Amino acid sequence: MNQKLTNYLNGIFTPYDGVKSVTELKADLLSDLQERYTELKAEGKDDETAFKMTVESIGDIEETILEVANLSRSLERQVQINLSAINLQKSDFAGVTLHKGKFKVSEMQGADFAGADLTGSSFAASNASEANFDGANLTDCTFSTLDLTNASFHKTILVRTHISTSGLDGATFKDAKLTDVTLTKTDLRKTIFENCIFNGVDFKLCDLRGKSFEGQTFVGVKFDKSALNDVSFKGATLKNVSFRLPFSVTNKSYLAFKTVCFDGATMDKLTYAALKGLWVADLSKVTVI
Repeated sequence: MNQKLTNYLNGIFTPYDGVKSVTELKADLLSDLQERYTELKAEGKDDETAFKMTVESIGDIEETILEVANLSRSLERQVQINLSAINLQKSDFAGVTLHKGKFKVSEMQGADFAGADLTGSSFAASNASEANFDGANLTDCTFSTLDLTNASFHKTILVRTHISTSGLDGATFKDAKLTDVTLTKTDLRKTIFENCIFNGVDFKLCDLRGKSFEGQTFVGVKFDKSALNDVSFKGATLKNVSFRLPFSVTNKSYLAFKTVCFDGATMDKLTYAALKGLWVADLSKVTVI
């Protein structure tokens, strides 16, 4: 009877042979049907009755299969799009959907990605200065060795986005929520952050000297060996935030951290305790919650 169930599904899925996600759906469905058939037999149903009830239990599966197949084929077509090593200056990509797109050694100065869904795309060794990423979905995107001078990230979706060794002078992040974002070996001194929420962000080996994070929110954020001279967290909210100072054979790192301003900040007990343990931070005007 297992073979009969297999033959039944083969007949339904034949038009979609070769579509990976549909093949996976077929394997899962076959397993479920076999389990259901076994249960019905255990209840005393004869072979034909159990088979009929098993098949009826999945309802009209063909519409679901068609939807899965169409989505899979659409994504597969998108994956083939490679926009590397070409001139894309001032190109209009506003509102497009491009998953896992590749932009490597490309000229993208002034390109418009506003509202685009670029999930999983990679940008490397390219000029994207003055590019517009306002409202774009940059989930799981990678930016490596990129010129993002004066780029705009207003209300941009930044989830598990990785930015490393890139130029962000004049780049503006406004009303953006950065979730599980990693910023590595990047100079952020002239980057503008306005009304942002940093959730699970990791600043690793970044230059943040003189940066103002006043009034912004940090939850589960790590400042790992980043330069923090004269950084201001005035009026900011910090929860479960850790500061790992750069290694120094002298007390240079501690003296630099002494210049960080926490006046008017609100922080949880764990963050407060960790900062207090560094001895040099002035926490006299901090509110502990």
